[in-house]
Amino acid sequence: MTAIDLFYQGEGLGEIQHLELEPDATFAILKLRLVEAHGIPHGALLFLEDEDDPVEDAVLVIERASPAGLKVHVHRCRHVEVTVTFNAETLERRFSPSATVARVKRWAAEHKFGMTDEEAGEHVLQVAGAHDRPAPGTHIGALTDGKVCGLALDLVPDQRVNGASGSAA
Repeated sequence: MTAIDLFYQGEGLGEIQHLELEPDATFAILKLRLVEAHGIPHGALLFLEDEDDPVEDAVLVIERASPAGLKVHVHRCRHVEVTVTFNAETLERRFSPSATVARVKRWAAEHKFGMTDEEAGEHVLQVAGAHDRPAPGTHIGALTDGKVCGLALDLVPDQRVNGASGSAA
């Protein structure tokens, strides 16, 4: 069998990382490899992207992988307390560290603030007190330090430049 492509994010890892894993490997083996490669604490949990509960160590990686591979998040926090502020209203909800920024935005913009899909498309999430606008595929746990299991975000207009067509007379 061919190796499984595994893409992972986690606290303190920065960019998305990649490794190949044997099909018969368990998530416990994956966790051990991450501990060795990055010094991640032994008690860290592994989450599949956008799943709420950590994956059990005894599960085989191939059982959860798709043909494109697998997206995993490693984190010490079981949940991240997320606040999203828009127009002076703040919402709170607990998410798995593997929840994507896109999932959090959809929850806040469409389900809580009542935006249409079009209106939501004109807004982005920005880290509160900063100018960082994480990509939609970023896991929210990657935006925390692992010591504080919380994250504050602002829902802000996506500033687009609408220039002239560039045609000259």
